Amino acid sequence: MIRFRPLEESDLPQVEAWLRAEHVAEWWRDPLEIAVEKRREALEGRRDVEHYVILEDGRPVGMIQTYRVADHSDWGELVGAEPEAAGVDLFVGEADAVGRALGPEILREFARTVVFSRPETTAVIATVEEANRRSWRAFEKADFRHVRDVDEDGLPHRLMRLERRYAH
Repeated sequence: MIRFRPLEESDLPQVEAWLRAEHVAEWWRDPLEIAVEKRREALEGRRDVEHYVILEDGRPVGMIQTYRVADHSDWGELVGAEPEAAGVDLFVGEADAVGRALGPEILREFARTVVFSRPETTAVIATVEEANRRSWRAFEKADFRHVRDVDEDGLPHRLMRLERRYAH
């Protein structure tokens, strides 16, 4: 069973260890120190991003975050998303949890229980590196659709989108 709990300060060493894992570091583009600092800033209320620990049967296996596009208008303009949409990013940090089809389950459950718990949210969106086939396939299996290609940080990405009406 997949559940989520808000990230806490005591989780940061685990998040750092996950970010160091080869299968995460290959795709998470922020340098390690910046990635950890961003989570710390959010915990202190200095960043408009909500972070959660992904729990599989009570065991922490990764991290997922969401943010209102309205709070990140530059990114919203880059991807062409309305302010009422919410962005999402995640990683499965535990190596033994990778390749077991958890991604689609995580995405569906997070959209249903967290993101769409806000009635004003119109859609969940994510940019996934074109080369990260495993990730964008997980989004597709979670009923996200490939809207268009976007260039982010100089790399080709797929803009994936799940409309509120399609979330189950």
